[in-house]
Amino acid sequence: MSARDRLTDALYGLGWATVKKLPEPAAVRLGRTIADLAWKRRGKGVLRLEGNYARVVPDAGPERLAELSRAGMRSYLRYWMESFRLPAWSAERVRGGFDPKDVHHLTDGLASGRGVVLALPHLANWDLAGAWVTTALETPFTTVAERLRPETLYDRFVAYREGLGMEVLPHSGGTAFGTLARRLRDGGLVCLVADRDLSASGVEVDFFGSTARMPAGPALLAQQTGALLLPVTLWYDDSPVMRGRVHPPVEVPETGDRAEKTSVMTQALADAFATGISEHPEDWHMLQRLWLDDLGPRPSGGADGERP
Repeated sequence: MSARDRLTDALYGLGWATVKKLPEPAAVRLGRTIADLAWKRRGKGVLRLEGNYARVVPDAGPERLAELSRAGMRSYLRYWMESFRLPAWSAERVRGGFDPKDVHHLTDGLASGRGVVLALPHLANWDLAGAWVTTALETPFTTVAERLRPETLYDRFVAYREGLGMEVLPHSGGTAFGTLARRLRDGGLVCLVADRDLSASGVEVDFFGSTARMPAGPALLAQQTGALLLPVTLWYDDSPVMRGRVHPPVEVPETGDRAEKTSVMTQALADAFATGISEHPEDWHMLQRLWLDDLGPRPSGGADGERP
């Protein structure tokens, strides 16, 4: 393990060991302080965030984009502070920490026994939403995580999410899709963060007027298993409670081959994601390049600001 990898692993370990013990107001202040320092440094993650916001809010001038990126970094660090503290939250705190609208789409789908795929963008705190599902709805689910470097850091995230009641599969290795399909055929729940393609073989979609690529997995799983496909968007407001919405189901088209159906369904997901991002752009934590005309050669590791 390189010195940089050891440092990265140690810093995350310190976060989970220390931040979760802080009183909540202290954790909030710490997160905001770190966010403001990172924003003032104007590193490439912050600059990329501003570039992405410029597509989402095309009429925003430099001052507005700077305001958005500062708010975006504060939202991003709120995610981290909450995530470091989630293992120490009581069940009551988890249940009260998330207030989703139209959750009947999810509960009705689960009650039908056909299986449900929830697809989310990088908005607010999907880990908190997942913990709410396992706690408030008492429903375990399966998800997929990108393999991180160093391996010990990946192991930390797997243990963290498993501790919240999730089954975590590695993104690489080629076996995740089959396991997800089996869980769905058994009437289970699968949750996937689906606004950024990690494979370079995803589906091209129109996203805020330009072409981006998003993963085909959610649409393919729904087609192959008969599961319900539900977009979900999340956001923060001025309260300690995160908000969210379960959108109406994305239906499988009646005509077209598999590729055509997948394209239509993935575009529908992108449109639902865009609705939530447009309403709460500062809570979209996309510190990486997303649109095709922004992409260059893929680095060997994760991009700066990578969110597991």
